[in-house]
This record gives sequence, structure tokens and C-alpha cells, in this order.
Amino acid sequence: MIARQWIGETRESDAEEYAKYLEETGVRHCEGVRGNCGVLLLKRIYDAKAQFIFISFWDSLVAIKAFAGPEYEKAVYYSEDQRFLLTMESRVTHYEVEHRA
Repeated sequence: MIARQWIGETRESDAEEYAKYLEETGVRHCEGVRGNCGVLLLKRIYDAKAQFIFISFWDSLVAIKAFAGPEYEKAVYYSEDQRFLLTMESRVTHYEVEHRA
């Protein structure tokens, strides 16, 4: 299994609205792709910012490419992300899952 991690930050005041937006876009998109094994969305508030860590789990690199395209290490963004995010990181990180309970 492969974990795909993306990290983004918004203003704290946008955190609730952005979390809902992530559910409607990224979570729904991931869960609709064959080979997705789940999504974990984390949030923390600090220094008047909200940091989101989006981890999706995949059964193969083929499944990740079905979600992200051939340049699968690039971040996937949606139409309103630019309105919320303080920066637009261009890359994501992939990990081999060694253990999952």
C-alpha cells in the first residue's frame, strides 16, 4: 500500500469552510477512484493559521496515476484552492505503508 501526503495552510478564519471544501473535492475525488483505500484528513490550528494534512491510501502506483495523472508527484488542486491556500505547494510525498491497523 502507498500513502500519498499533501500539506496545505489557510488562515484560521477559513479553516472550517476549507475543511468542508476539501471533503467535497479532494476526499470525494480520491474515494471515487478505483484502488483508493481510504483518506485521512488532519487539521491543526497555530499562529492564526490552519494546517491541513491530507493522506490518501492507494493499492498501487497505477491507482495513484488514475487520480493524479502521469506526473503523479505533482499536487492535485481544485478550482477554489487558490482562494483559500496561503501557498500552493507543487509536490506531494509518497510513502510505502509498512503497517496499518
